[in-house]
Amino acid sequence: MKQRKLSIKIITLFPKFVEDFVENFGIVKRAIKLKLLDIKPVNLRSFGFTKRQIVDDRPYGGGVGMVLRPDVLYKAIKSAKGKGLRAKVILMTPQGKKFDQATAQRLSKVNNLIFVCGRYEGFDERIRQFADEEISIGDYVLMGGELPALVISEAVMRLRPGILGKDESSVGESFSEKLLEFPQYTKPDIFEFKDSKLKIKRLKVPKVLLTGHHKNINEFRKQESIKRTKKRRPDLIS
Repeated sequence: MKQRKLSIKIITLFPKFVEDFVENFGIVKRAIKLKLLDIKPVNLRSFGFTKRQIVDDRPYGGGVGMVLRPDVLYKAIKSAKGKGLRAKVILMTPQGKKFDQATAQRLSKVNNLIFVCGRYEGFDERIRQFADEEISIGDYVLMGGELPALVISEAVMRLRPGILGKDESSVGESFSEKLLEFPQYTKPDIFEFKDSKLKIKRLKVPKVLLTGHHKNINEFRKQESIKRTKKRRPDLIS
């Protein structure tokens, strides 16, 4: 069965954020070439008013900064959706539900995603009724929604079959099973270095990883994941 393409459109005042992301990441370019992925910016400025392409105005009631106009955002969303396209429209806002791996897995089952990126003092409140949900990537404020939209896009696209090359690449990573990922090791088996007192120190790879005994290795990794999660993110265990 042919894999459906994941289409992502990001409504933004700064389309170069998205263009650079597409151009500079090999996995993304490969997925686009294989027609597994399509990710494009939608320039909000194109829907602005007058020759100056105005997209914002002062807030009613007074206050600092500018607010993105609902009529401009509405036209951009309508254009991004096109005719008959079933797409999930997501507002990027610090007021939204906090993004996590479970949300990434849920969104990875959607074929068409549209992210609306705020700037300045945010959106006119009325635009919220044209969005399916609102998402935040954390309890802090950034200059705009472009970076959060790309963070979510990457988390989602890597869960889609074929995009990482090997589907098992995304299995067993941090948060995939409410556990942090187990520690990874590679060559050399013994890593030597001099500490601040010029004494030679040796850091070794755990012996079980060198045995080739897959059952024991899997058990070791599972226990290390649990141990690491309890220490660093006990909230995930609870």
